[in-house]
Amino acid sequence: MADTLSYRPKAGEIPTSPGVYRFSDASGRVLYVGKAKNLRARLSNYFAPLRSLHERTRRMVTSAAGVDWTVVGSDVEALQLEFTWIKEFDPPFNVKFRDDKTYPYLAVTMADEAPRVTVTRNKKIRGAKYFGPYPKIWAVHETIALMLKAFPIRTCSDSNYKRAMTSGRPCFAGQIGKCGGPCSGKVTIEEHRKIVNDFVAFLGGGDRRFVTELTRKMKAASAEMDYEAAAKYRDGLLSLEAVLEKSAVVLSESMDADVFGLAHDELSAAVHQFMVRQGRIRGVKSWTVDKEMELDAGELVDGIIQRVYIEADAAEIPRQIIVPELPEDHEALEDILTARRGGGRVELRAAQRGEKAALMQTATINAQNALKLYKTRRTADFAARSQALADIQEAIGMDNAPLRIECYDASHLQGTNIVASMVVFEDGLPRKDQYRRFNVAESTDDTDSLYQVISRRLAYLGEESAEPEILDPGEVVAKPQKFAYPPQLLIVDGGQPQVAAAARALAEAGRTDIQLAGIAKRLEELWLPDSDYPVILPRNSEALFLIQRVRDEAHRFAITHQRARRKNDIGTVLGTVPGLGPTRSAALLKHFGSVTRLRAATPEAIQEVAGIGPALAEAIHETLQAR
Repeated sequence: MADTLSYRPKAGEIPTSPGVYRFSDASGRVLYVGKAKNLRARLSNYFAPLRSLHERTRRMVTSAAGVDWTVVGSDVEALQLEFTWIKEFDPPFNVKFRDDKTYPYLAVTMADEAPRVTVTRNKKIRGAKYFGPYPKIWAVHETIALMLKAFPIRTCSDSNYKRAMTSGRPCFAGQIGKCGGPCSGKVTIEEHRKIVNDFVAFLGGGDRRFVTELTRKMKAASAEMDYEAAAKYRDGLLSLEAVLEKSAVVLSESMDADVFGLAHDELSAAVHQFMVRQGRIRGVKSWTVDKEMELDAGELVDGIIQRVYIEADAAEIPRQIIVPELPEDHEALEDILTARRGGGRVELRAAQRGEKAALMQTATINAQNALKLYKTRRTADFAARSQALADIQEAIGMDNAPLRIECYDASHLQGTNIVASMVVFEDGLPRKDQYRRFNVAESTDDTDSLYQVISRRLAYLGEESAEPEILDPGEVVAKPQKFAYPPQLLIVDGGQPQVAAAARALAEAGRTDIQLAGIAKRLEELWLPDSDYPVILPRNSEALFLIQRVRDEAHRFAITHQRARRKNDIGTVLGTVPGLGPTRSAALLKHFGSVTRLRAATPEAIQEVAGIGPALAEAIHETLQAR
């Protein structure tokens, strides 16, 4: 493959102005759309030597047959044009949003003669006022039920309302006291509109003036001995208090903000959004993002902000948007959002401390859980697992699908407490009862650790236990140990060096029936023995998702074991105490005779050891008690 692209324009042909560029294939299909403050500087990154490009970028530019650009007057115009083109052309290499949830909203049909409250997933009702979205539909119905006790507005359908108004008979909901619309005869259309406005005002901001007013009316009715009215006001007051309690105060009561948490890896990202109005969480939403190109957090935030707000209603854009990291063009984004909002400057902020940072941390935890669930569900689905195993078989040239996969990872702390893990997946699912941990006494590096561990594991293959297994009457066969089942595919965490070490162990054991591969984390490519080029699995393929999960599970299992050993390794613990070297550590252990006695010792007792002063003794005692 040539190291340059035939369609590369000359540097002098590319302007240095702001603009938007498009990579297209031979058929004219737009593959990628991007924006730049300086088109020449940005495009030069794509036309660097191919060997220096990120694998996914290399795949995009080699798939393309040409690039064109459009110069615009400002960063804001570039942002707007980029969004328009992405929406129009749906380029395969741009960020893909997967929102597999249709969230329910609470809507009030303000354009109707007698507005009604309803639960809907349709966000295109003319003139409607929306609240939410809510993660659970029962939460919307529960909120409506509480609110109607304080603000009895219409809930019946338009057809029932028209029929009731024409006939003069209340709708069924009005007859049983579940609808407070004009057809019930209790209020006029004008009075109903006022109640609706109060309903919207309270739900939109949790306005406590309604609580104060109901409290006043309840006390006045009680003083006048109108206990029936007082009970009615009391019930409404309790309902409003319940709604307020369900919307926890997370920021100051004057604060309107959207808070985004983000979790991402090489291929996917998950976003969790808290919609905070008047200091209370009024809506929650989450979705996943597929990444084709290599994107950092700031670039992901850029795409997220565009997706959420560029076409949003003005009322949905808050004054503040809290994000994990500011995108490069955040000022242009602020200008666009401010213009769309129509009143008050919109600010993008990266919270570092305080209550906003704490809320963003909560959103981030939710995003991490959503990303984990997204990946787990893909690998847990039977059809997806079958497809993944078939794709792996084809990609690395196996004769059969790898029904049993073993993955190995080594972990250490600055050369100490060296451990390794073996995890087992059968039919694409983890077999935790067959996981194994290994301690490595001495090793020169990770490759040597993997060589030792895999050699030890291979020594068990073919061994048979003395315990027989009776399959049929009169037939007795040896039952192999669980550890003796060979894998069809053996994976190591790493690239060519780690694969070479594992291949040496396989060769020395004489195992030619086990396929070997290594997964390098930086580009998520597969390395095979004696191969100069990696195998690149398609982005978001079920095969890559499965291999990623296997690798991540091996890494987690190794790290967990390594941390446990480090915690119990008194030498490592003492090594974290400033001013305490190996000689004094040895003297401590010799003096006390055991780790248990040393942990139980007081600072005064520790000072009795030669060379240990009061300050150092106190530091040793605090360190041991903290572990």
